[in-house]
Amino acid sequence: MNKLLASFRIFKFGIVLLCGILCTSCVKISETKTAFLAHSLPISHPVHKGLEVLAAEVEKQSGGKMKIKIFPDGQLGSEREVVELLQIGSIAMTKVNAAVMANFSPKYEVLGVPYLFRDRDHLFKVLEGPIGKEILESSSAYLLKGLCFYDAGSRSFYTKDKPILEPNDLKGMKIRVMNHQMSVDMVNSMGGSATPMAYGELYTALQQGVVEGAENNPPSFVSSKHYEVCKYYVLDEHSSVPDLLAMGTKYWESLTEEEKGWLASAVEISVKAQKIFWEENVEECMEILKEANVEVIIPDKTLFAASSQKVVDNFAKDPEMKKLVDRIKETR
Repeated sequence: MNKLLASFRIFKFGIVLLCGILCTSCVKISETKTAFLAHSLPISHPVHKGLEVLAAEVEKQSGGKMKIKIFPDGQLGSEREVVELLQIGSIAMTKVNAAVMANFSPKYEVLGVPYLFRDRDHLFKVLEGPIGKEILESSSAYLLKGLCFYDAGSRSFYTKDKPILEPNDLKGMKIRVMNHQMSVDMVNSMGGSATPMAYGELYTALQQGVVEGAENNPPSFVSSKHYEVCKYYVLDEHSSVPDLLAMGTKYWESLTEEEKGWLASAVEISVKAQKIFWEENVEECMEILKEANVEVIIPDKTLFAASSQKVVDNFAKDPEMKKLVDRIKETR
């Protein structure tokens, strides 16, 4: 089975490479440059809608000379697989969670520190200020250019059989997390059994009892239809890990200054639009959960913050990361 999966991935990546070659050939004929953008979210998700704004703006501002073709729903692979495709130049862009990006570029790790951000306003002052730009630029050394951050809300626990009212309730429970060491450490520190797993595999894993719960923001919980299986959603809001738009440096360096300008302007417009999509979608999601008889619980967050403090302390043992954490905390 593993050999079969590996063969399929090689075949799929070969198709992407072939499409890229064909696309390059088309550029010479039509003088239109097409960038492939892949991500793992469904088209109903507010981040995808933000990416649609990005694509529309790029085409508009370039007068049709530059286009973005979006491949949603994990069509070209998992988040990690697609990031690897960016590094070798097979595709141009992706939407990736900052926690996954931390596996490639260490500075992104700070964005996953539990209970680091005071509120939404604090989060965006950091992401859209000097610290955020510094983090985005840090991945260029790894052939990945960060273009912007997108709102991904706050992540909370959802479970099948019982609610997580306090950290002790997690004891012995298998909880799906991203392939991200801090997420693993956080759940384990609370007493759970962190289980990294690809997002696309999670619905079936929940149905079959491979895992007993997961953690994510409301739009992802609803758009994935995980609420059909999990009837408890506990808004402990343990982390506010953003999404980001990344481009392979190989593709970025192939752009002219004019093309980079079109893209930068379109990115700025898409960020503003995506925030609005997010806020509207969260409200819709909470209504959907209510109608689906999902029990939404607001717990005492201080209990969860206290149980994850060891993770924060361990992270801060790195002097450079401690400086970054302190700068974020001092941001006003």
